[in-house]
Amino acid sequence: MSSAPSRSNADPLDDALTAAVAAMSARVVEIGASNPVVVIDGRSGAGKSSLARRLVAAWPGRGRVQMVALDDVYPGWDGLAAGADYARETILLPHARGLLGVWERWDWELDERAEAYAIDPSLPLVVEGSGLLTPEVARLADLTVWVEAPTDSRRTRALARDGETYRRHWDRWAAQEDAHLAAHDPAARAGLRVRLP
Repeated sequence: MSSAPSRSNADPLDDALTAAVAAMSARVVEIGASNPVVVIDGRSGAGKSSLARRLVAAWPGRGRVQMVALDDVYPGWDGLAAGADYARETILLPHARGLLGVWERWDWELDERAEAYAIDPSLPLVVEGSGLLTPEVARLADLTVWVEAPTDSRRTRALARDGETYRRHWDRWAAQEDAHLAAHDPAARAGLRVRLP
């Protein structure tokens, strides 16, 4: 029996994220564009942000990769659909047209838009967030990804990330996700489906 350490780190989530990033990177290479757009959707706590950050860090091309998390865009706790629409209009549509996009961060404490950020259409773009993968957004993306995970795991991760602030809004946000799933069936629109523990 070998005394060498196992190649697996015995962390099922880490292993699943690593495999998902490898699959996404392969798809990005297949696209063959210098500025592909990757859209990642999934319910709260599924692992979208972790997946997006890892993809950007392991990007299979050269140069800078832009990333936008819809948590910085949603206009408050009732803003899932409005945030996705805002991202489509100010970030994804200009990028697809070869135009500079400008979006403003949502300040959750002040309940208003804050500083502005530019999106360069010549650079790759990764956008992640619940409610994002609609029919209109799917047409603007080169790779669409749906991330799913068990409800208990999602809730544990989301509350560990956002704490008690989120706990009282969990059901309110989940209802908006339910409406998105019923209206747009994002899992069926995804070019790649990722299952995380």
